[in-house]
Amino acid sequence: MAHLSRLTHKRRESVVRRRVWGTAAVLILLTGFTSTAVAQAAPHRPEPLPLERLFDNRAVSADDRAGEADFDGSVSSLSAGDLTAAGWTPGRVLGVEGARLTWPRTAASGPDNVRADGQSVRVHGRGDALAFLVAGTGGDATGSGTVRYRDGSRSSYRLTAPDWRTGPLATKSVALPHRNTPGGQLAEKTRLYVVTVPVTRGREIASVDLPRDPGAADLHVFALSVRSPAPGWTGTWSASTAGYAAVGPWADRTVRLVVHTSVGGPRVRIRLDNTFASAPVRVGSATVAVQDTGAGAKGEPVPLTFRGAAGTGIPAGAQAFSDPVSFDVPTGANLLVSFHLPEAVASAPVHSQAIQRSYVSLPGDHAAEASPASYTSTITYWPLLTGVDVGGGPGSVVLLGDSITDGVKSTPDANHRWGDVLATRLREQDAVPRYGVLNQGISANRVTGDRYPGDGVSSDTGGVSALHRLDRDVLSQTSARTVVVFQGVNDVRAGFSGAQVVAGLREIARRAHARGLRVVGATVAPCEGELLCTAAANREREVVNAYIRDSGGDFDAVTDFDAVVRDPGHPARILPAYDSGDHLHPGDAGLEAMARAVDLSALAP
Repeated sequence: MAHLSRLTHKRRESVVRRRVWGTAAVLILLTGFTSTAVAQAAPHRPEPLPLERLFDNRAVSADDRAGEADFDGSVSSLSAGDLTAAGWTPGRVLGVEGARLTWPRTAASGPDNVRADGQSVRVHGRGDALAFLVAGTGGDATGSGTVRYRDGSRSSYRLTAPDWRTGPLATKSVALPHRNTPGGQLAEKTRLYVVTVPVTRGREIASVDLPRDPGAADLHVFALSVRSPAPGWTGTWSASTAGYAAVGPWADRTVRLVVHTSVGGPRVRIRLDNTFASAPVRVGSATVAVQDTGAGAKGEPVPLTFRGAAGTGIPAGAQAFSDPVSFDVPTGANLLVSFHLPEAVASAPVHSQAIQRSYVSLPGDHAAEASPASYTSTITYWPLLTGVDVGGGPGSVVLLGDSITDGVKSTPDANHRWGDVLATRLREQDAVPRYGVLNQGISANRVTGDRYPGDGVSSDTGGVSALHRLDRDVLSQTSARTVVVFQGVNDVRAGFSGAQVVAGLREIARRAHARGLRVVGATVAPCEGELLCTAAANREREVVNAYIRDSGGDFDAVTDFDAVVRDPGHPARILPAYDSGDHLHPGDAGLEAMARAVDLSALAP
C-alpha cells in the first residue's frame, strides 16, 4: 500500500507539474480576479518547445548508480551499460524505419524523456509520417495527439507506446538484457520502440501536441522526428529481414551479395539494417558493381560512403543508408553489393531464402576487387542488406508475401520469382508507370502469428507476422506507391481460422491506406496434397478468398491467383503443370502465370 501511495502521489505531482496554465488561470487561482487583458490572453497556447526542454523524467541510470533514475515510479530504469553495448550512446543519431531519431544527450546524466500529456513540441518538416521513440510504463500507453501545420490546418493521430517490460519483442527497436533497480541489476529484458503515425503529405509541420490521457499508464517520449519521403529515389530491390541467425563466423571478411534490379537509374544507394540485433555491427567499406559471372564484376566496383566516411557502425535495431553515388544501374540486371566486416560477426539479421548464390571472401577487405579470386565460399542468404535504390523513377510496388513470393522452388540464380516477371512486364509497357518492384516475401511467414519471436539468435527465419513487420517492410520502403498483399496460406495450415486471417488483412489494408498507399489483395493459392493443407485448412482458405474477392472496399483491386493456378478439375489443388512438386509452391511456369495475370492498371492510382 505504501508503494501504491507513493506512486499515486508521484503521478499526481507529475500531472500538476506538466499542466500548462495561462496567465488568467494563475490569477483566478491566486486572487479570484480576472482583468480584460488577462481574459483575452487566456486562450493562447503555449509556445512550442524543443522536445528536450520538456524532459521531466529520467529513464536511464549508470549501472552503479541505479537509484538516480526512476523511469516507472518504482525506481526502476534502463541500463546505461546495456545501451552503450547496443550502440545507443548519448546524442547518437539512429536511423530506424526511414526516420532519423537522436537518442537523448542527457541519457544517464539527467532527464531524458517526457511523459506525454499534451505538451506542444517544436517540429519542422514535410513527410509521410511522424516517428516517435517511445515506451510505456505501467502497461501499454495509448493517447491521441494533434499535428499542427504552417498553413493553420491540423490533423489528429493516435499513438500506442508498448510497455517497456512486457511489450512485444516482435515490434521493438531494441531489447536490453537488464532492468536496473536500487537493489541491483535484474536479468529481465527491457524494450524501446519506434512507432510511426501518418501525417498529411505535402504540408509543412510546425508543431506536434503530444498525446493526452494515456490512461493509467505513462507514455514516455524520448525522441520525435518527421520521416521525410525520399524524393528522387525509387526502390529497385529489397529483401525482408526474416530473422536473426548464426552466420560465419566472419572476422575480417568481405561479403559479396548478388541482387537483381527491377528498374535502373543514374545513381545508387544501399540500405543496411541491423534489425533484431542486440549489438552494433561495423562495416569497414562497401562497393557496388554490375555482376559479370559468379563473384566477378564488370569493371572496377564503385566505392560507397556513409555520411562521407568509407564505413559505418550500425547500432542494434538501426539502419544505415549509403550516400548517393553516380552509377549507371541497368534494368533487370544482377548487381554485386560488397561490404567488409572488419570485426567478428557470429550472428546477423538475414533474409534466409535468397534463391541466389552470394559470396564470402578470404580474410581481408576485398570489396574493391573486380576479380572473383578472393571469394572462395558461397552462401544462399542475404545478411544485413535490405534495399537498393536508384535515382529517378516513379516509385515502387511492394509485394508483401510468404514463400511463394519469396520464390521458393523457383530455379536458383535465375530470377524466376513472380515479382521478377512482374518487373519485366512493367519495364516492357507504357500504359502505367514503370514502377520498381520490391519483394518483401518471407518463407513460412504468416499474417497473424510470429514465427521468429523478434529477439535473439534463432534457427527459425519465418519472420515476425505481416502485421508486425508492416511498418518496416512496406510503409517505410523507398517511394512505395502500391502494396500487393498475398498471404494467408501459412496461417490456415497452422490452424488459424479464416476469420483471424481476414481480420489481419483488413488491418493491413487500413494501415496502408492511412499512409496513402494503394492496396491490392491477392487470393490464396490452393495446396491440397501438402501435409499441412488439410480439408479443414482448405475450408478456411476459401473463407479468406471469399473476403478478398468481395472485401467491401478494403482493397482497391484484386488479383485472383487462386483462379490462375488451380486445377479446374480439382480446384483445391495446383494445376500439375504449375506445381513445383510439393503441391504448395508453384514452379517457374506457375509463378510466370501468376505475374502475367496481374492487371497492371490495378497497380496505379
